Amino acid sequence: MADTVLYDLAEGLATITLNRPDAMNALNIDTKVALRDALLQAAEDPAVRAVLLTGSGRRAFCVGQDLKEHIGLLAADRDGSGEGSTMSTVALHYNPIVTAIAGMPKPVVAAVNGVAAGAGAGFAFAADYRIVADTASFNTSFAGVALTADSGVSWTLQRLIGYGRAAELLLFPRGIDAQEALDLGIAHRVVPADELADQAAAVARRLAEGPTAAYAALKESLAFAAGHTLTESLAMEDELQRRAGASEDHVIAVNAFVNKEKPRFTGR
Repeated sequence: MADTVLYDLAEGLATITLNRPDAMNALNIDTKVALRDALLQAAEDPAVRAVLLTGSGRRAFCVGQDLKEHIGLLAADRDGSGEGSTMSTVALHYNPIVTAIAGMPKPVVAAVNGVAAGAGAGFAFAADYRIVADTASFNTSFAGVALTADSGVSWTLQRLIGYGRAAELLLFPRGIDAQEALDLGIAHRVVPADELADQAAAVARRLAEGPTAAYAALKESLAFAAGHTLTESLAMEDELQRRAGASEDHVIAVNAFVNKEKPRFTGR
């Protein structure tokens, strides 16, 4: 894996760190490929029970596309239609990255340590839980460079804050500081920047120690309900609850409750 993305697995928690701090963790091709592959590795590895996604340094979580690389690719492929063109990055990189984050059968925590803009914001929006440094900010930024939304933002942002506010932030991109992100519902928790790493790791470790099979079912249930009727969603809940009820973790949880003990989940 390229050193532009760091991968660490300890006690069921995979920490994936965008590692181009001098470039504000901007996404060049090597970084996008490495991030995609790291997320797919975490999704497929049974030893991984939760994922923590963050950026190196204190300036940025990820500012999106590396525009210095992008302008060179544009010059090489002006119409953006070639297989290796700059715009093919949506299908080759951004879509698989967001699908891996949102569809992963284990919880993903985004520790937003600085600016999250464009695709960087999209990756954070796709996570299940966002813990944000008080010095961090978000910016959709796409319209500012005459582009439309990608990295799932058209889907995730309106589900987080509603269609009207999402449309406003996409049409008139601007910085959204941590407090406003919390007020809007983009951030789940805002913490002092010096405490972000420890608090985010604590949240992610708690999830890694939890009933991860149930978490996977919860993610599946929410994703299904977002595009289906109540009747269809009730049927899906029935199916998923039957699966959860037959799990090893459910038996462990019930026995621990009866015996007034702390459950030790297996993820099965």
